[in-house]
Amino acid sequence: MKRENCWEVMACGREPGGGNEGLGVCPAAVSGEHDGVNGGKFRGRACWLVTGTFCRGGAESSFAKRMLRCLDCAFLKRVQDEEGRDFFLIAAAPRKR
Repeated sequence: MKRENCWEVMACGREPGGGNEGLGVCPAAVSGEHDGVNGGKFRGRACWLVTGTFCRGGAESSFAKRMLRCLDCAFLKRVQDEEGRDFFLIAAAPRKR
């Protein structure tokens, strides 16, 4: 089974080279903290952890408001179903040495 990323499922077009790239590249579609979580490309299967994504038309001002919106998102629920016991809602930050 191919693990699709948020921009593939939600068809926002804000990935690099996408039809709406001119509106700004979505931070979930580029490398950063949480790369590869839930088997995604970059942060594409953990978009709810990424500040600055524009789901449903706008970005939330706080992590709490964002999570309330994301917990009702069909894509998050899809990733949770696909990953089963290996699903990460909140990934642990890497330890600093």
